[in-house]
Amino acid sequence: MQALKHRWPLFLVLALALVLLPLAVQGLGAGWVRILALAMLYVLLALGLNIVVGYAGLLDLGFVAFYAVGAYMYALMASPHLTETFASLGQSFPQGLHTPIWLVIPLAAGLAAIAGALLGLPVLKLRGDYLAIVTLGFGEIIRVFMNNLEHPVNITNGPRGLDRIDPMSLWGLSLSKPLVIGDFKIASVTLYYWLFLALVVFSVIVCYRLEHSRIGRAWMAIREDELAAKAMGINTRNMKLLAFAMGASFGGVAGAMFAAFQGFVSPESFSLMESIMIVAMVVLGGIGNLPGVILGAVMLAALPEVLRYIAGDIQNLTGGRIDAAILRQLLIALAMISIMLLRPQGLWPSALAKSAHGRAQ
Repeated sequence: MQALKHRWPLFLVLALALVLLPLAVQGLGAGWVRILALAMLYVLLALGLNIVVGYAGLLDLGFVAFYAVGAYMYALMASPHLTETFASLGQSFPQGLHTPIWLVIPLAAGLAAIAGALLGLPVLKLRGDYLAIVTLGFGEIIRVFMNNLEHPVNITNGPRGLDRIDPMSLWGLSLSKPLVIGDFKIASVTLYYWLFLALVVFSVIVCYRLEHSRIGRAWMAIREDELAAKAMGINTRNMKLLAFAMGASFGGVAGAMFAAFQGFVSPESFSLMESIMIVAMVVLGGIGNLPGVILGAVMLAALPEVLRYIAGDIQNLTGGRIDAAILRQLLIALAMISIMLLRPQGLWPSALAKSAHGRAQ
């Protein structure tokens, strides 16, 4: 805590830079600001998974399921789909369900936390590869469930997805419209970036407090040696369930923000590849270390979009013989392999990981 007090000027400068960054970038095009906004969403997802994987040591390959739960929850409560499907609901809410953000965030967090706890209950005795396989299956079950829940009652609209989703609004300000202040216009995507940045800052504070709390120390004890933690009187069952629920709540909030940002959700947005990318963000950045997780999330969220431009140029050099999408995936894979070979403990590992790696050498 004393070290943090001495670093507040650095944090202040960093915060100011993050706030002003989209204003500097939006001159290059809204696409670059959109990349920054999506990177903030992935940071939120990585912070949630870090609670499960980094703090409690529970390998979760189905984290995207909670992302989907939050996204579909907001899509159903902020689009005309339910009122058009159920006549009685349409009569009760003739203007439609337009859920405010103050209700969306706690609902998304709570619903995803319940889903996380339900996942945690049957896997309490599993660890390692077996836990990874079960959580992977859970993630795929949710995706298939969303893909097929249009019969006999149309809830999710199946593979067609849900559209006409309301944008987020704050104090009457719709984030889907540019904000004009005098002669200066702030793009809609910049407003979303600021909202996501505020959520990330709040999440970082929550994660930092958790890490240095009794709960965080209990999670880390379970991660290092579950049997010893149980012998010390830690209720490992409840602590694991809390880790699953707490991590899932971050995913639920990120999903709700994603639905509002995109205006459309479908099962294809929540594939296994998304789960693997979120795990890669945590591992490549540095498991259990907040700055490392944030760095890994920003890098892997922005890298595919940046490489989109490079891949096109390389494709032109080869006369179009190499598909740009395949080349982009190849470049991402090479970058990830290089990082793991050069920095096996992550780009920004925790002090514990550094010391363990040093002893291993």
